[in-house]
Amino acid sequence: MDQGRVVVVTGASGGIGRAAARAFGERGDRVALIARGDNGLKAAAAEVERAGGQALPLPVDVADHQALDAAADQVEQAFGPIDVWVNDAFTSVFARFTDIEPEEFRRVTAVTYLGYVNGTRTALKRMLPRDRGAIVQVGSALAYRGIPLQSAYCGAKHAIQGFTESVRCELLHDKSNVRITMVQMPGVNTPQFDWVLSRLPRRAQPVPPIYQPEIPAKAIVHAAAHPGRREYWVGGSTVGTLVANSIAAGLLDRYLARTGFESQQAEQPRDPDQPVNLWAPADDTTGTDFGAHGRFDRAAKTRSPQLWASLHHGVLGAAAAAAAAAGLAALTRKR
Repeated sequence: MDQGRVVVVTGASGGIGRAAARAFGERGDRVALIARGDNGLKAAAAEVERAGGQALPLPVDVADHQALDAAADQVEQAFGPIDVWVNDAFTSVFARFTDIEPEEFRRVTAVTYLGYVNGTRTALKRMLPRDRGAIVQVGSALAYRGIPLQSAYCGAKHAIQGFTESVRCELLHDKSNVRITMVQMPGVNTPQFDWVLSRLPRRAQPVPPIYQPEIPAKAIVHAAAHPGRREYWVGGSTVGTLVANSIAAGLLDRYLARTGFESQQAEQPRDPDQPVNLWAPADDTTGTDFGAHGRFDRAAKTRSPQLWASLHHGVLGAAAAAAAAAGLAALTRKR
């Protein structure tokens, strides 16, 4: 992808979206940053510009399709035609399904799934008439494998996977030069674990191994430049190494039933007053810019062999098969 293209990143105020926006800025791109919170957006815009890009912060709730469409108009008025659209915005609830209220589940779905639908529709409305453009969906290993305590998020990620596959087939049928791809994430060191609504007794944490957000950001930038690939994988995990092996599904259900509650909680008790971003942006509520990194810097990895294999397509199949076999063997030993 040539430098200086027009890129839209949703969920750009924190975490992976924040790191991706900065990575696009390092390429000299013109980056529109979409999120709800002003504090995070302003800080993200400053990072993009320090990195060498141009920034346009736009406070928008991706669940509002009309507002998102109007924001896209602003982007094209300021920067020109949109070349790349990255869907990353999400929210979630850490809790048993029976402890999530119906309106909370609906809100997670509206942001985390329908926000991607809205973003994709908004991008295609502009890209299809020009017959060019790339859409990057920030997915998850949880698009393939649900885990306990994240039913709303897992449901949304599964939905994004099916939705994206459907749209991709339609674009291929029409011989469109617009491309859509997914980047599947492992556990990442982002602030979400301290601002997502939680009803867990202890502080939420990602399932190890944990990766720094700059690694997914690199994958997103690469995917935007090479969107013809169906998907990219950022890192391995107990979940990620087994999704390719469907015969392990029953074993994995039982394994996650035993381990999934503990592995997603730290030792410290949850702060009952921690910010919640389900209904309002946490950075505006607290007056804090949360940035790209969470509180797991000491544990987070700065390299991902699986991402390397994914970017080097020729070795991906062998690497994925070996990882799946190793994961299945390890799981069988733990039964």
